[in-house]
Amino acid sequence: MLFLLWMPVAWATQAPPPPPDLAQRAGFDQRLGAHVPLDARFQDADDRSVDLGTLARGKPLLLALGYYRCPNLCDVVLNGMAHTLSRLDLQPGRDFEVAFVSIDPAETPADARQAQAMLARMHADAHVRHWHFLTGDPGSIAALSHSIGFRYFYDDHLHQYAHAAGLVAITPDGTVAQYFFGVSWPPASLRLALVSASRGQLGTLIDHLVLLCCGYDPTTGRYSLAIGRTMQVLGVAFALALAGWLAWLKARGRA
Repeated sequence: MLFLLWMPVAWATQAPPPPPDLAQRAGFDQRLGAHVPLDARFQDADDRSVDLGTLARGKPLLLALGYYRCPNLCDVVLNGMAHTLSRLDLQPGRDFEVAFVSIDPAETPADARQAQAMLARMHADAHVRHWHFLTGDPGSIAALSHSIGFRYFYDDHLHQYAHAAGLVAITPDGTVAQYFFGVSWPPASLRLALVSASRGQLGTLIDHLVLLCCGYDPTTGRYSLAIGRTMQVLGVAFALALAGWLAWLKARGRA
């Protein structure tokens, strides 16, 4: 994916081909269970100093990294996020929080405001006004990107950052829960990820039963039936039903 996204830019600018170690220098390393630095400080689109813990407000956080002046990939990611979130019955700012963090320390809150305004005009039903568009200093950016395994570098020939694309679902206490790679994600899978990351705050009984019976595959971005879990759930349900039936028979016999 990194190579294919690189080639149109390289051809258009007559730049040299991507470095042979592109996949080693830019990408995602899954760090499930790792903790993100909730105390890392950033500037929001209104030029206020904030930290991720305050932004999350005890809710699951959907996080993406990129930069606002990105000539190609980041616009696709942001529009993909808006398209998917507009199809959820969960709402940003109410049920969960969304943060897009710039990896370019030279970008400013003005860049963030411009990106947010443009995306809000294009996707009125995605509640973009409740998203958090952040910029930061090199230390905060490095700490956050390292915690989620997000690798990137600045290419001096193309004058842009090389980076991967994807989303990270984070629990209210700052634990990395799930990854969604690429630029398009099934809304149902993303919803289940947020329900799971909420640690019981979101979702219905059906959602939680589905999570018990399904496992998430980050290579496909979908939940699939986990046979072992399903058999365990059915076994427990059968045992409870049998115990209830026997108790009913016993009570009926006494009557």
